[in-house]
Amino acid sequence: MIIVKLMGGLGNQMFQYAAARSLAWRHGTSLKFDLSFLEGDQPGDTRRSFELDKFCISTEIASRREIFLMRGRGSSFLSSLSAKILQKCFGYTDYREKGFRFDPHLLELPDNCYLEGFWQSEHYFEGIRKIICKELTVTSPLTAINRDLAEKIAKVNAVSLHIRRGDYVKDEKTRTMHGVCGLEYYSRAEERVAEKLKEPNFFVFSDDPDWVEKNLRLRHPTRYISHNGSMPHEDLRLMSLCKHHIIANSSFSWWGAWLSANPDKLVIAPNRWFNDLSIDATDLIPLGWQRL
Repeated sequence: MIIVKLMGGLGNQMFQYAAARSLAWRHGTSLKFDLSFLEGDQPGDTRRSFELDKFCISTEIASRREIFLMRGRGSSFLSSLSAKILQKCFGYTDYREKGFRFDPHLLELPDNCYLEGFWQSEHYFEGIRKIICKELTVTSPLTAINRDLAEKIAKVNAVSLHIRRGDYVKDEKTRTMHGVCGLEYYSRAEERVAEKLKEPNFFVFSDDPDWVEKNLRLRHPTRYISHNGSMPHEDLRLMSLCKHHIIANSSFSWWGAWLSANPDKLVIAPNRWFNDLSIDATDLIPLGWQRL
């Protein structure tokens, strides 16, 4: 059994799932989720909830006992000591992410392992890409408006463009760490797209659609998507149907581009992923994508 701790929004949860699923697949074992963070107070973080139940995956939730045994950590010294003893007796492994660079040791971990981290690199799961793409497919049928958009996307040289604002703008801690891709980035990205593609049509997605419609000016046909609101998985599905992508420094649009089935897709990503230059995100952007 592999247990993975889920943290953050939809994109982060997808990374955590994919890395843990890869390890579980290697061992032919089950995968369970630790929801303690998402169900807790989440102090100092943007409030998030469990979102992976929208996809074609097995959503087994780990029990408190399983988490206690796997982690080897408790709420007090004595409970932690007991957990460590039990962990050693049963051969459980508690493995925490050491940094944002790809850690090949994760793929060599034994069965019966607890994972805590963000695991933001395709290197963890690129070997089972077909499985991940199939399982991270939205289960619900397209609504009428989204079906109409999907048909429009299929008929043109569709380019998804994602602008992440939300807590990147409003929360000081998040803004300091991540920063926001400026409008000049999207202007340069549009120029790069126009150099490479014929008759691009842009489909713009954002968690702040009103601001985007007022401030983003593109020189090509553009459609702003603003109706999915509290259903980010629907925006993600539409993004993945586009042939090409301009992503933000956001795991959400990273997945929108990665899940695209177009083998010749052009993906443009920001050269700087974090404002905090001490964070090395070298392994986050796939080799075939273009940094700008």
